[in-house]
Amino acid sequence: QVQLVESGGGLVQAGGSLSLSCAASGTFFRIVAMGWYRQAPGKQRELVAQLSWGGSLKYADSVKGRFTISRDNALNTVRLQMNSLIPEDTAVYYCNSRIYLSLPLVGSGDEYWGQGTQVSVTS
Repeated sequence: QVQLVESGGGLVQAGGSLSLSCAASGTFFRIVAMGWYRQAPGKQRELVAQLSWGGSLKYADSVKGRFTISRDNALNTVRLQMNSLIPEDTAVYYCNSRIYLSLPLVGSGDEYWGQGTQVSVTS
């Protein structure tokens, strides 16, 4: 069974920084991609940043230039560094991953979610 264990988040004033980490644990063959989504109250969950193990990157337009996603292959971990935070970044942030559990490699892997971590930015 795969688990995504998140850490980080918290409360910060506008202009400040926070970082989030997510580690994939369990038995699996290969990570396809890991990333972060967020959901603010009353809004749909949206992609924040995603990094494929092949190297491709995606960022939401609203966070480009402020957030940076990176990975540690050896630890199966992805990190989101969030700088210049604004109140609109307030949301529950969820780690997301697509993973191949075993061979054969079918489709884009199985999808997993973390439990979510709160990020709150005050003005």
